[in-house]
Amino acid sequence: MIRLFAAFAACLFLLVPAGVQARPQTPAPASPPVFVSDRIIVETRGSGPDVVFIPGLGSTGAAWRSTADRLQDRYRVHLVTLRGFGGTAIEGNANGGLAGPAAAEIERYIRQQGLVRPALIGHSLGGQIALRVAAGMGDAVGRVMVVDSSPFFPSLVDSRATAAQVEPLARLGYQALLLFGDQALKSQAANLGVDMGLAGDMVFQGLGLQGGDRRVLAQGLYEALTVDLRPRLPEITAPVTVVYGWTRDPENPRNRLEGLYRYGFQGLRRPPRFERIEGAGHQVMIEQPGPFLSAVRRFLS
Repeated sequence: MIRLFAAFAACLFLLVPAGVQARPQTPAPASPPVFVSDRIIVETRGSGPDVVFIPGLGSTGAAWRSTADRLQDRYRVHLVTLRGFGGTAIEGNANGGLAGPAAAEIERYIRQQGLVRPALIGHSLGGQIALRVAAGMGDAVGRVMVVDSSPFFPSLVDSRATAAQVEPLARLGYQALLLFGDQALKSQAANLGVDMGLAGDMVFQGLGLQGGDRRVLAQGLYEALTVDLRPRLPEITAPVTVVYGWTRDPENPRNRLEGLYRYGFQGLRRPPRFERIEGAGHQVMIEQPGPFLSAVRRFLS
């Protein structure tokens, strides 16, 4: 019986192709699960090292399309949109905070999708969100670029300013947005931001590039003016690059931005790199797309 079984097994072996005999069966790598969130939407394209783009107040991932289109041949780009911006449904952002939950969801996205030390690029409020993610994830983030953003916007006016001092103005903006909407608020931005100088310019002029739900715009405006992330800067281990619009005009506040930024970012473990984009205002990537793309390529290389 044993001999009969051995002969039968030998016949089976001869019937199997040689390639199949030598190659062990290995399962195909599993695709990452579909990411579902009631706080953010993420559009992904391209292949290569991961780059996560986070838009500013009232903008969607479309604000980064011009840059992403020129990177996706070498990088895998992830365009984040906060729900409620543009024409997206507000869903979970109808209640509670905005930037904190968005940062938590971006962290979850990075972990769930298996991104390896991604680069983060955030504009304005999105720059603050990028700083939150970098502080929360430590070495899991490769590098960070903040675009015309600050860990505390009022510090661009007065280094002694506190969130408590700015809160009445922020609440006024919050209530005006809920009552009149972003278009009406933009028309009154100079009046509302007159005491905030450049900080008011950066926050109010960034409003409503694509608009959005009044509730999420109002909450984002309030947080951009009152949240102070400077105490969290020592938690960031990734190198940071600060990109900002600049002018040669010595009478323009933007001419003196680098000194203000050096003060605001001094809590980082290592000094950040500064990239000024001449001729750009707050919407740097849209107003000067060529020089901005060059800055991004230097940042990623």
